[in-house]
Amino acid sequence: MSDILARLADVLEARKQADPDSSYVAKLYAKGPDAILKKIGEEATETVMAAKDGVAEKIVYEVADLWFHCMVLLAQRGLRPELVLAELERRFGLSGIDEKASRASPGAD
Repeated sequence: MSDILARLADVLEARKQADPDSSYVAKLYAKGPDAILKKIGEEATETVMAAKDGVAEKIVYEVADLWFHCMVLLAQRGLRPELVLAELERRFGLSGIDEKASRASPGAD
């Protein structure tokens, strides 16, 4: 399942060297982290709206856009999707309550 993520990560890495006029991703990189973060926010909002509409195809489409832009962020920061998958694997089988408690600072609610 993760093969497509690795292949996409390779393409996103290559786009760092591309001319911003020739690549959407290169253009995002050239605009800087705030542009990437703005796109993630937009795509997250569109994902929420699609989920509220309840149309499966729209949800899948918007989640794909959201994941794509999150992948752009990872690549921009020099991170690979395998790190996210490893974190998900680490959490697998843990209670969400216990996992969250392990990240909380002492005295935090």
